[in-house]
Amino acid sequence: MKSLLLNEASKIWNKISIGEKLKEVQLELDIRKKLMNIFEVGESYFYVFDLIEMKLDFMSKEVESVLGYPSSQINMAFLLDKIHPEDQPWFLNIENKAIEFFATLSLEQIPNYKLRYDYRIQKSNGEYIRVLQQVVTLEYSETGRILKSFGAHTDISHLKMIGNPVLSFIGLNGEPSFINVDVEKVFKVPSEFLSKRESEILLMLVDGKKTKEIANDLFISEATVSTHRKNLLAKTKAKNTSEMIVMAITKGWI
Repeated sequence: MKSLLLNEASKIWNKISIGEKLKEVQLELDIRKKLMNIFEVGESYFYVFDLIEMKLDFMSKEVESVLGYPSSQINMAFLLDKIHPEDQPWFLNIENKAIEFFATLSLEQIPNYKLRYDYRIQKSNGEYIRVLQQVVTLEYSETGRILKSFGAHTDISHLKMIGNPVLSFIGLNGEPSFINVDVEKVFKVPSEFLSKRESEILLMLVDGKKTKEIANDLFISEATVSTHRKNLLAKTKAKNTSEMIVMAITKGWI
């Protein structure tokens, strides 16, 4: 039985893969891996996704060191279900936008674009990290329909802790890039759980900063910081700051 997210994603991917004849792109996986390494900034794992069968043809063993799950345990439904609930609509909207973008490309352009965006995903210990998803085309049809892709997930938690997913199309071999592309919200995106200021303060609390330090860093009064801290406790329903910090990490609020 498909997961709800996989079911919705399948509807999007099916737009470009049904009834198509395969056309191989003559590029070895190790060359693609070297290409992806240019953009990596942390621990990564790699995979090959078959858009016709809606399944993973390959998952690298590095997934265990990044997420904690053995590669043999992972299929597409499993992986999608680990995406943070608040980021799942973003995932669908971005994939929908990607399908629209690649449909505008010529056959020569298709292998020269990399899809790049980020979202939070849950590790085996229950904590969330933010991964940068980078995807290039491995196989496509004679009419330009993408059939197989090669992707990498890189842990970028040390670079981006808060904020919405961001989509970019990276041009290779002289093609222009499109950075921070606007994404139409076809699938409903939940409102932010915390305000930008609350997220900033929560992140500083996680880093061990005190009220006075936070006030100095943000150029606001200690009284204002205290008010935000009270509001954070009320929103998160945490008994104290220590419990709130644990919840923030395990539930992926930062």
